[in-house]
Amino acid sequence: MHGYILTLEKTETEEGGGDSPAGGNGDADKYRPSYNKNPQSTSPVLLSQRHFDKDAPVDERVLASMRWGLVPSWFKEDDPSKMRYSTSNCRSENILEKKSYKDPLKKGQRCVILADGFYEWKKQEKGKQPFFIYFPQTQGSSQEKTNLNQDEPTTPARKKKNSETGCPAEEASSDFKERGEAAGDWTGWKLLTMAGLFDCWTPPDGGEPLYSYSVITVNASPNLQSIHDRMPAILDGEEEVRRWLDFGQVKSLDALKLLKSKDILTFHPVSSIVNNTRNNSPECLQPVDLNSKKEPKPTASGKMMMSWLTSSSPSKRKEPNTCERKEERESKVQRKSTGAIQQWIQGTNKKPRVK
Repeated sequence: MHGYILTLEKTETEEGGGDSPAGGNGDADKYRPSYNKNPQSTSPVLLSQRHFDKDAPVDERVLASMRWGLVPSWFKEDDPSKMRYSTSNCRSENILEKKSYKDPLKKGQRCVILADGFYEWKKQEKGKQPFFIYFPQTQGSSQEKTNLNQDEPTTPARKKKNSETGCPAEEASSDFKERGEAAGDWTGWKLLTMAGLFDCWTPPDGGEPLYSYSVITVNASPNLQSIHDRMPAILDGEEEVRRWLDFGQVKSLDALKLLKSKDILTFHPVSSIVNNTRNNSPECLQPVDLNSKKEPKPTASGKMMMSWLTSSSPSKRKEPNTCERKEERESKVQRKSTGAIQQWIQGTNKKPRVK
């Protein structure tokens, strides 16, 4: 994946400071929505608390603010921007071959990047068409349901024909309309959980340590191959997340077996405004109709997404109030997003802890 991740970012007043990027379970509310992230920006990353406290319970997790683009601990320059190669993404097949990734893997420095979805660009005769890619959103798509009902089958990804034909927005968003909006009980966005590696670099002359990460990628699943040949390594469900983070019991070679191409994501085309990361608003996510030259009308997918982002209750299907203050809208979006993150922090902590 070389696209931009849609996720949250730490508020400026909370960035930096201290030897650890972790802020504990209460740190989730210190993030704000970001609809168009780029490498070198900060993101909330999930990891085991044992990286900072060896006596912590094996299932305790913590949310940490890290820079997207891994800076190896052995990097000798005084400025990470002087790195001559990109580490935003790490190919799964190269992890054991490249020192930048092999060392963190051996140390058990595995993490999970939380995001609503990611953007990817499909090459065309004239330029590139961006797509937003994410978990299918179904009835009760909240993370809590994913955690507590592991026996329920996952929703199948979109049929391959949609991917091969470029899927118009109306068709691409049909799962929202048929499974979510009609039922009226959609409970919130199901976050993507992507496998990653992190490291901690300290400037040669001293100073604040920098925690950074790389998103691990695998070959694209069949339904995404027409868009791009790579995709993030998706950890599907609580058990896979637990095994990836448990660097004590799950050894590196066993953890690598989780990194497989999985045909479980869906997508829709979006506007080219996402090509510029200075454009950072919910409009970036709005589905567009590739077959129409006119300004697209809001689709069922777009309405549901925008309703969740702007309404005071995820279950209410109301349109944004144009008179509502910007600060109030941002606050509501932040509460919804951090709520989903909070559930992943808790994870298996809802069960009896073990030492």
